[in-house]
Amino acid sequence: MTTTTHHTHWSLEDLLPGGPEELETALTALEAGLQQVEAFRPRLSADLAVDEFLDLLQVHENLVEQAHILGAFAFLTYAEDTQNPAALSLRDRIDQILAEVENRALFVSLWIKSLSDDDAQRYVGAAGDLSYYIESLRRFKPFTLSEPEEKIINLKDVTGSEGLVRIYEILTNGFQFKLKVDGELKTLTRDGLTQYYRHPSADVRAATYQELYRVYGEYKNVLAQIYAFLVRDWYSEQVKLRGYTSPISVRNLSNDLPDAVVDTLLDACRQNTGLYQRYFQLKARALGMDRLRRYDIYAPLTRAEQTYDFDAAARLVLDSFEKFSARVGRAAARVLEQDHLDAEVRSGKRGGAFSYSVAPSLTPWVLVNFNGRIRDVTTLAHELGHAVHGILASKHSVLNFDAPLPLAETASVFGEMLVTDRLLETETDPAVQRDLLLTILDDSYATVQRQAYFSVFERTAHDRIAGGCTSEDLARDYLENLAEQFGEAVELSEEYAWEWTTIPHIYHSPFYTYAYSFGQLLVLALYQQYLNEGEPFVPRYLKLLSYGGSAAPMTILSEAGLDVVSPAFWQGGFDVLRSRVDHLEKIIGGSK
Repeated sequence: MTTTTHHTHWSLEDLLPGGPEELETALTALEAGLQQVEAFRPRLSADLAVDEFLDLLQVHENLVEQAHILGAFAFLTYAEDTQNPAALSLRDRIDQILAEVENRALFVSLWIKSLSDDDAQRYVGAAGDLSYYIESLRRFKPFTLSEPEEKIINLKDVTGSEGLVRIYEILTNGFQFKLKVDGELKTLTRDGLTQYYRHPSADVRAATYQELYRVYGEYKNVLAQIYAFLVRDWYSEQVKLRGYTSPISVRNLSNDLPDAVVDTLLDACRQNTGLYQRYFQLKARALGMDRLRRYDIYAPLTRAEQTYDFDAAARLVLDSFEKFSARVGRAAARVLEQDHLDAEVRSGKRGGAFSYSVAPSLTPWVLVNFNGRIRDVTTLAHELGHAVHGILASKHSVLNFDAPLPLAETASVFGEMLVTDRLLETETDPAVQRDLLLTILDDSYATVQRQAYFSVFERTAHDRIAGGCTSEDLARDYLENLAEQFGEAVELSEEYAWEWTTIPHIYHSPFYTYAYSFGQLLVLALYQQYLNEGEPFVPRYLKLLSYGGSAAPMTILSEAGLDVVSPAFWQGGFDVLRSRVDHLEKIIGGSK
């Protein structure tokens, strides 16, 4: 596959072709769409005709798509430069407007939730592809408050919990880090700093982490207080007001997963700490060290990591996708062809990476911070995998095309595995294979075990904060969390006690991170099916992705032949990882 790939900065023209000047016109259209929805309010009752209900769904769907487009324009403009006052002001304004829209249209979902089971079934039966959407709304019926209460919460969140998250983002995205490398003092963003986690010099790696925690440490009391307020707000609203049984059960219900499945997943991760401890001991041996320090867990074995320019990386990813499925390759290429990718590293740009599927009619936007490392290549594959998922599900409505969180990582992690296995196949040098396996296992630790233990920490932190603990108590709890992960295999230093203040997910999306563990282990099972079956596997996999969010995760997974209720399923994923550790051990054992 060939394509033009010089995409360092995306275009948002497909959202608002006229740019910011078109904003007021779009807002006028949004108001008109909202009034169409509001016109149904006097007609809502259990006797509403099915045809009228379907009309309501249509105008509601149109309103949601309009809102998504405006919200995306504001968010992506802000992500381009989080330090731009105009972008921040735009995002604040749009967030406020969309909160008002949500409040005024809130009566629709509240009415659907209020219906008796018999009345609701008439509409579910007629809704076709949107049946699961309606059922999903009704899943929250026991935890839904009155309309005035829900409106107050929506308004409160904009300047309350969402405002606190915004302050966290503004503060931390503005951090600058000083690091001396090869005699040169560099001023870096966090993304720029993180590339030195894998520097060949142990001193540079240590200095990198120490600088990260020095800068965050200057604000640790503020960041800890923000977190405590967010956790208390979550508990007050979700547990005390809405009646959820625990803080994590809110996320589980949102994911449409039984609490027991999530408990089984997290238990399996905790029971397999020995696998990663063995890996870290093996890596220490390969590095000629008695024991890794926490600074060293991502250390490379080579003095100079292979680098890629962006064009080469994009070709590698797209060709790997194309080899698996022409349909997947074409979908990923669309992102680049339509200038929906921002890969440039620049000051003020949002850190990390994401893919944003705005609406079924629009190709997703992808943000990465591309520094040329192998992990930047796999990150590109990961985010383009997300985009492929959104594109394959685009036959559905804006109300149900987004994959549920437990399945949201399916295409992204699968895409990473296609690329890493492509590299393993084409490289015959044992040293290069060794380094690729190290990359794979480093990343699996970061995606499976590390993310699961964030959720384990969150369970502890939410309970402890509700009980009145201090930030120092949380720091000690976090250090104990790390000690359980690493055992005697990795030496921990005290500054890691405050690492939790550097993890954005626990601030803006409580208990989100276990989905990464779920997705990675799920994909290991799927990828093993692909290796066993070859080409016949592809249509079944594409069908799984094409569901988007139009069916329950348990239904989709059951159809794919996966039993996530069983501890053996999760153990099977770890067994695949164990085979890779075995492979690495053979290479290291035979190397001189």
